[in-house]
Amino acid sequence: MQTEQMKKLVIQAMEDLKAVDIRSLDISELSTVADYMVIASGTSRRHVNAIADNVVMKIKENGMLPLGIEGEQESDWVLVDLGDIIVNVMMPDTRVFYDLEKLWQPIPEQDKSVLPPE
Repeated sequence: MQTEQMKKLVIQAMEDLKAVDIRSLDISELSTVADYMVIASGTSRRHVNAIADNVVMKIKENGMLPLGIEGEQESDWVLVDLGDIIVNVMMPDTRVFYDLEKLWQPIPEQDKSVLPPE
């Protein structure tokens, strides 16, 4: 399955369970680990876990397996590693605290001049 198709499947699985504030970030220029990061919030720990479980179930139904799943026991933040896509389902307070959307923003051109040479 192509990455774009997988991303649509992930987002649909999240929407099916009423995930809150779903965001897809293209991180392909920022990381060699993955191409996309999909982030969403749940309304309770049980909801966070159910959203992540639904993503995993839909991925498996389409013949793929996640590379890893972390955080299911605590359920404040469940991460599902799909290779090209990293899925983060978080409680709202956890999402605000870690602010992944800001962390994974591209560096503005004017700020690149302060980076060390490669």
